[in-house]
Amino acid sequence: MHFYRQLRPVAAMTFDLDDTLYDNREVIIRTMAESHAALQALHPALKDYSAEQYQQVRDRLLLTEPELYHDVTEWRHRAVELVMREEAGLSAAEARRGADEVMAVFARWRSDITVPDETHRTLAALAERMPLVAITNGNAEPHRCGLEQYFRFILRAGPDGRSKPYPDMYQNAAEQLNLPPAQILHVGDDLTTDVAGSVRYGMQACWINPYGRNLMSASDARLLPTLEISQLASLTALL
Repeated sequence: MHFYRQLRPVAAMTFDLDDTLYDNREVIIRTMAESHAALQALHPALKDYSAEQYQQVRDRLLLTEPELYHDVTEWRHRAVELVMREEAGLSAAEARRGADEVMAVFARWRSDITVPDETHRTLAALAERMPLVAITNGNAEPHRCGLEQYFRFILRAGPDGRSKPYPDMYQNAAEQLNLPPAQILHVGDDLTTDVAGSVRYGMQACWINPYGRNLMSASDARLLPTLEISQLASLTALL
């Protein structure tokens, strides 16, 4: 544990999900493969449709509707609909139903997460002492992997505001907790979305750095966190 700023009293903690509470890398790879296979299986015209072609549709859609960036689930759903209308010639209603099927496959694999025992033990210990909140830009579903029980509430980019590092969800959390931002410690792995985003809003920030990156030479470092840890369990020392 390394401190860069003086730690002030902490009355609540907010947490990023992906790559903070579990390793998300293999989950994403598997989810992309399974959901793309589901897309290809929907119609004969899509059997050879490539992941690169699909990404081009996503990019094109974002150019015309930039706000979709803040809701990755809606962005993906809309892209799948567009593919089925343009490539398979389906009607709008048929494309929506097909996208629902693909997104159901996506949701199944996206939350097929192995959560380390250390995470469960740490969150359980912290939740006994203070309210915990999840704040995510992604679309993992904590109730599917046994994490929902630890959080007072869960905020998602899109439905609950613009994605981090925008302040929307940090402000939302502080208002629902009825606490000043300075009494909330946000924990996350990303130096831009988690550390810079929460510090700019006025929260304290804990950077979790399991791979031993050097903060002083990190190209994405914008603002100093309050503290740095290499494993989640270190947070219990703050109690």
